[in-house]
Amino acid sequence: MATEHATPPTATPPTVTPPTVTPPTTAPRGPLPASLTPALIERLAARVVAAPDAARVVTDAPYTGEPLADLPVSTPADVDEAFARARIAQKSWAAIPLSRRKEILLRFHDLLLARQDEALDLMQAENGKTRRDALLEVVDIAITSRYYARNAARYLRPRRRRGAIPLLTHTTELRHPKGVVTVISPWNYPLSMAAGDAIAALMAGNAVVQKPDTQTALTALWSLDLMHEAGLPAGVWQMVIGRGSSIGGPLLDNADYMMFTGSTAAGRRIARDAGERLIGASLELGGKNAMIVLDDADIEKAADGAVAACFPSAGQLCVSIERLYVAESVRARFVDAFVARSKRLKIGAAYDYSIDVGSLTNPSQLRTVTAHVDDAVAKGATVLAGGKARPDLGPLFYEPTILADVTPDMTLHDHETFGPVVSIYSYRSVDEAIALANATPYGLNASVWSGDGARGRAVAARLHAGTVNVNEAFAAAWGSIDAPMGGMGDSGLGRRHGADGILKYTEAQTVAHQRIQGFTPPARISPETWATFLTGALKVLKAVGVR
Repeated sequence: MATEHATPPTATPPTVTPPTVTPPTTAPRGPLPASLTPALIERLAARVVAAPDAARVVTDAPYTGEPLADLPVSTPADVDEAFARARIAQKSWAAIPLSRRKEILLRFHDLLLARQDEALDLMQAENGKTRRDALLEVVDIAITSRYYARNAARYLRPRRRRGAIPLLTHTTELRHPKGVVTVISPWNYPLSMAAGDAIAALMAGNAVVQKPDTQTALTALWSLDLMHEAGLPAGVWQMVIGRGSSIGGPLLDNADYMMFTGSTAAGRRIARDAGERLIGASLELGGKNAMIVLDDADIEKAADGAVAACFPSAGQLCVSIERLYVAESVRARFVDAFVARSKRLKIGAAYDYSIDVGSLTNPSQLRTVTAHVDDAVAKGATVLAGGKARPDLGPLFYEPTILADVTPDMTLHDHETFGPVVSIYSYRSVDEAIALANATPYGLNASVWSGDGARGRAVAARLHAGTVNVNEAFAAAWGSIDAPMGGMGDSGLGRRHGADGILKYTEAQTVAHQRIQGFTPPARISPETWATFLTGALKVLKAVGVR
């Protein structure tokens, strides 16, 4: 693991005060929103592929710790049956014209926007995030649906390629669906990660068998239910629920392609097993993302950007920032501005837009965040803001936390925290900042702030990260859906979005039709004469600029 060596802070640490707490509109231990009726939850649970007498699992609401949903658990046999149905359904689905698939996806787009309050309520109830953060998932999936509905035909159409012999070789590249794709999606962005990866696979003509994380399965099942309402045929997209230790094997063994979002450790195992089966895999894994504030940055805007970069969804975002590198000459001003903004954030639970920072999602995440911060403080880190859990608000709340004086012997120095925690470091030169930002095996996302756009882009190009945002946290690159998104190094393999995001779900086939004459000599022409002719032809082609 690479280490970072930051210069000591030059500013006096501000007085630590807790973030602002706003009484939520809906009390943390109050009832669920009216839209989340028992009938809705029961209907969504019925979408799980499981036997009628299946074992059950109960999920809890992060805001309150109270029971939320009772879901059936799929067995390995259920997974096998789902794939058997998917293989039958996929053949018919692939034969449907792209124009028909486009209609279904655009109808899904409209239904999503019309029924977004249900999705927002579900995401908040299952994940504990704020309504503001949940809304971004709705926006993301609307953009993704529209993009692939209207661009799939362009990416998937037969393409003429240059033939081996000009005019005599007719060469075409075709794209065929992989077959049945396995999608394993996480709990932190339950709509974006569940629907977003399935949409591209479906538009490419595949069927999908998906395992969403159990904690946020209702949101994923809601998107499946909505897609069926939009006209998706039965069996083309199915969902199973269960632990990876139980159903992970058949999910991989039956797959023609694997799409996984999760931890680096799990991603390594999937990559290994996919390699054994000689199937492709796309893996978006962990990150320890860096933000660089250059000496010419607008400090007020950079401080606003840091808040947006570090604390969305309580920091439970793969592309959020956990390391902040600030030019020594502007460090004091930046720290003052960033800390002040962080302390003004409203933390709490409400099913409206009044809250800035919501809850962590599960107890294990709270344990990790607490352990990382406590370890850092015990070893000498300075708490500039936050630094503690808030059980008075609910079982899984933790204050937005800013740390200084973090050293390589502290766990959070190199390891992903995945919570509302960021460490601030200083640097003296741009080269040092780039070296510090790159001193990690991860390479998912980064952020650069500068008053000179060209300078910011030049620094961005030197960072080891799949996406880099200039004067933005992560939304600019993520929202640029025509461009690829994914990680380098320990942050994964493959890309979502753009051409890569749909072509990875296809098999490329080259069909070459040779006409009149090929590379072998015609009758009555000696090999020597033919070799002389070919050599001369190659020289002519080069001379006239043929590629």
